[in-house]
Amino acid sequence: MKSLTSVLSIAALLVAASAAYAETPAPLAAKPEEVGLSSAQLKRLEAATKQNIDDGLMPGAVMLVARRGKVAWVSVQGKRAPDSDDAMKFDSIFRIYSMTKPIVSLVVMQLVEEGKLQVNDPVAKYLPEIGKMKVGTEVIVDGKPVLRLSDPERQMTVQDLLRHTSGLTYGNRGTSLVHKAYVDAKVGDRTATNEEMVQRLSTTPLLFQPGARWEYSVAVDVQGRLIEVLTGKKLGEVLAERIFLPLGMADTSFQVPAAKLARAAQPGQKPNGPPMTPRFKVDDGAKYESGGGGLLSTTDDYLRFTMMLANGGAFQGKRLIGKKTLEFMAADHTGTRPGRPDGFGFGLGFEVHTRVGDSALMGSVGEYGWSGAAGTTFWVDPKEQLVGIYMVQASADDTRFLRNQFRTMVQAAIID
Repeated sequence: MKSLTSVLSIAALLVAASAAYAETPAPLAAKPEEVGLSSAQLKRLEAATKQNIDDGLMPGAVMLVARRGKVAWVSVQGKRAPDSDDAMKFDSIFRIYSMTKPIVSLVVMQLVEEGKLQVNDPVAKYLPEIGKMKVGTEVIVDGKPVLRLSDPERQMTVQDLLRHTSGLTYGNRGTSLVHKAYVDAKVGDRTATNEEMVQRLSTTPLLFQPGARWEYSVAVDVQGRLIEVLTGKKLGEVLAERIFLPLGMADTSFQVPAAKLARAAQPGQKPNGPPMTPRFKVDDGAKYESGGGGLLSTTDDYLRFTMMLANGGAFQGKRLIGKKTLEFMAADHTGTRPGRPDGFGFGLGFEVHTRVGDSALMGSVGEYGWSGAAGTTFWVDPKEQLVGIYMVQASADDTRFLRNQFRTMVQAAIID
């Protein structure tokens, strides 16, 4: 994996407190053309985003592109919330939902590096209740669907959790009896602790045999509990110690404190659109520290995390993960298993672009990243030495369009 060069040029600009950016867009280390990007194309992206805001797809947005270790373009547009006169700012705080997942998976791999576990270990070695789960096959008996339970052909492994081949799912991803069991067990209830979540999950059936296919799931929430068991600490404490503090991610957490509530970005109802997708309250005091989707963060904070990835696992002289470990994480671990869209595999915490011609998105083979349910997205392109970050709070019907538009228009800005 190639690293972004000259990372210190941005690092020097990022040491100031986030409050210093409140009235300015962001620190720029280069002009677009200096790193092979088209200002004209990026202006088109800015105009398209303004149109999306005018159309009510979201109140505002923060967008950032870095290349060759330098922040080359930032656009901050619209309002922080639909019912507020506050302008969106570079330090606005967003629900990043599933962009939590790569952070948690990185911590799991830190523990692998420390010899506390291996990726091929059975999950039940550390979470015995997971080992009691049966595979649920839906069959028709007397004209009614029932679940036939059977033992897994093999145990669920830590690698299965990391690449979403565990047999787990999300309760809202289908209407089968397995999905209904998740809903009935209240898997993901924000009033439950991570320990209670895994206990509830263990009473539900697996959707399929571990390893058989890719299925987006609560697997990273299980990783969060795994981290707690291995460290003896709450997930939020571990993330702060191992990721947030070393990287200077001062505004990333599972709850927004009272002093920062005025910076929280909020979604808005699209005119004449379907009802707005419900979003969790950022200061609800939830016990659940969801490793799969519970974090809130800023563009600056997530930039620090992505620059660490792009620089081969180190940032500002601090190494968080080994170079070869990160290469392993960013490799495709799903192969020909069903469940992934054409051209995209999945690594250990990231989606991985495997074949450009088969996918519906431009990009490079080997680029990796992930998105969040409210429309946020990021990716790292080692070949082009590029990082893109997109921060919005939108409704479910619009998120795929928004993040794909951002991604394709940024790719079109590469001119060298």
